[in-house]
This record gives sequence, C-alpha cells and structure tokens, in this order.
Amino acid sequence: MASDQKEKVLIIIGDASETLDTMYPYYRLMESGFEPVVAAPEKRLYQMVMHEVKPGWTITKEWEGYTLQAQVSFSEIDPNEYAGIMYSGGRAPEYIRYDEDLVRVTKHFFEADKPIASVCHGVEIPAYADCVKGRKMATVPKCKFDLEVCGGIYVDEPCVIDRNLISGRTFHDNGHYVGPWIKLLEQAREAKS
Repeated sequence: MASDQKEKVLIIIGDASETLDTMYPYYRLMESGFEPVVAAPEKRLYQMVMHEVKPGWTITKEWEGYTLQAQVSFSEIDPNEYAGIMYSGGRAPEYIRYDEDLVRVTKHFFEADKPIASVCHGVEIPAYADCVKGRKMATVPKCKFDLEVCGGIYVDEPCVIDRNLISGRTFHDNGHYVGPWIKLLEQAREAKS
C-alpha cells in the first residue's frame, strides 16, 4: 500500500440507520487516518434517524436525522480491500441483514479476524449471518434475543471486547467502544508496515 493511500473501513447502513451510531465512528476513522467507506444495498442517498427512549416512554421514539450517501453497494464489495467493518444501529439492520452480499461480506470479516464494531441493532446482521455463536457482545436490550437465539452471549456493558469484535449498546456508548475498535485497526495497520 502506498504511504499516501489510507486503509479503507466499511460502515454498513441502510434507510433508518441511527445518525450518531453512524457519524461518530465515521469521523473518528477520518481522524485516525482511515478512509470510511459507506456501504448499503444500493449506491444512493440514505435517510438516517435519531433514536431514543424518551423519559416516560417504553418504546423508542424516532426523528429524522441527516442523510448520507452510500459509496458502494453490498454487491460491489470485495472484502479483501477493507481493513475493518462497522455495523451501525437503528432500524436498518432489521431489513438489510437478509442481503446475500452483506452476509458474504460479514462472514469474511469474522473468518479473517479483522476488526469489527457493532452497536445497537447492528448485532442483527452478524447474528443472521451465523457469526455470533459463542461470542460476547453488547447490544440494545431489545436485541438481546436476536443475539442469544443465534448462540451469542449478551453482556450489558458500554464496551464488550471479544477478540476482534468490539461492541456497544447504543450511541450513548460511543465514547467507550469506538476508541478500542480504532485501536485494533491501528494495531493491524502497524503490523502490516
């Protein structure tokens, strides 16, 4: 790799991806000298949302957030070109997890032990791809079932590290789990040079 070329890292989104789940790691990757590449079912503009359980509510309230352009579709991804992957939360994972190309890409990152981050509903993608058996993960409590029914181990902490897999519960955990994931990416980069 040329010294002026940055390593690329995938950020997986769809319509209704959570804004903070997505944008915080996006900019942290840039700050750390990586090139974030937004991937989705198609190359187009996606509508993100803001999710929060309001005081007194028992369900999630949703507002429109920013929009974000996907640079690559799942079908175009050669996972060998990417140093890591991040599964954003929001409602998108519930719908995009069935995409065969996303499953293919997900399996690659788990099998290759590359740095993986997941937050909130992002767990639904590796769970569906049959990649969480025996793996410890944090996720939003309402996705505990999705993780456990697929053989994963739910941990209610702001940062759960299981080898190459680093996860958080919601965007409230961004300051806890994103840094250790970036550190894994940096260590892998240093090992190559």
